[in-house]
Amino acid sequence: MRPIHLLLLLFTLGVAQASAFAAGGHKDEGHAEGGHEEEGVLEMDAARRAAQGVVTARAERRALADVITAPAEVVVNLYRSAQVTPRIAAQVTARHARLGDTVATGRPLVTLSSVEMAEAQGQLLVADREWKRVRKLGRKVVSERRYIEAQVTRQQAWARVLAYGMTRAQIKALLQQGDASRATGSFDLVSPQDGTVISDDFIVGELAEPGTVLFEISDESVLWVEAKLNPEDAARVAIGAPARIKAGDDAWLEGKVIQRHHRLDETTRTQAIRIEVDNRDDRLHPGQFVEAAIQSGKAAPVVAVPGEAVVLFQGSPTVFKVEGDELHPQPVETGVTRAGFTAIRAGLEEGEEIVVKGAFLIKSLLLKSQMGEGHAH
Repeated sequence: MRPIHLLLLLFTLGVAQASAFAAGGHKDEGHAEGGHEEEGVLEMDAARRAAQGVVTARAERRALADVITAPAEVVVNLYRSAQVTPRIAAQVTARHARLGDTVATGRPLVTLSSVEMAEAQGQLLVADREWKRVRKLGRKVVSERRYIEAQVTRQQAWARVLAYGMTRAQIKALLQQGDASRATGSFDLVSPQDGTVISDDFIVGELAEPGTVLFEISDESVLWVEAKLNPEDAARVAIGAPARIKAGDDAWLEGKVIQRHHRLDETTRTQAIRIEVDNRDDRLHPGQFVEAAIQSGKAAPVVAVPGEAVVLFQGSPTVFKVEGDELHPQPVETGVTRAGFTAIRAGLEEGEEIVVKGAFLIKSLLLKSQMGEGHAH
């Protein structure tokens, strides 16, 4: 029996050692798996991200409703534009602004000279002097008729000079000097608004007839984009609907629909939709062709990210989450993509910070890192 007991003892010890070995092996395997997860992390602080052109943002909810895309053209915002024209025949004697200049309201743009203006200035000086004399004498000394005539004559002379193109400030300066030799017919046309000179088609010495456009001034901080839609699609677009404009550098600018043309284009039989776009960054210019994406209908907001934030990584759609100085690949389930934004159904919560520009760079750096470590092993 002793040999049998000895065999049973050896068998029990062998089973215990095997169990301990198996447990140790699983523990090491767990460590290996943990190390593999760390291999999928890329360390890159904010300064390095900025240097590499990597941009991050927090995931937001957006309404990705049905979107109508159409070719469009950037046009001048006529409600923020003005033309500078002479009201009488006058010769251009000096230019004070050029194409592309930014001008403020009241800035002199061009100096003109006119015989008609010289006559009007002279009549105003005479009428103003007479009115000052009569007013000083008073109604008790001069007749009522003379008093009224002097007042009306002065008002008419003032109105004529103003109508010919002088500003109130210029007229007051002329009357303060009170010098008849100043009635030369010279006067300045000034900018009626803040903006940019977008046209100045004239030369010094030119005789400008009334109505000749010497300058066009436009505030280009807000421009119009006109998209050509078929009438059926145009009917689905509501005034105030969000729209996005794709510029030449693949960037999207936000806008909104403000008007719908009521007359179809005779050639293309399309209906134009007017979109207002914030252009304070000077990204758009009148005459530029762009692509418009206009929202039609309504939709419930969903978590959505820019399309370029999602890349295919290890066979799955992935975004890169930012946690301090670390970038973590996060597989996600994607939905529809509209107007440059992709809906995220699972894998990402609202408010989480991710890489929205430079995701392909992060992907390549991670793959390069993994390939290098694999080669080392």
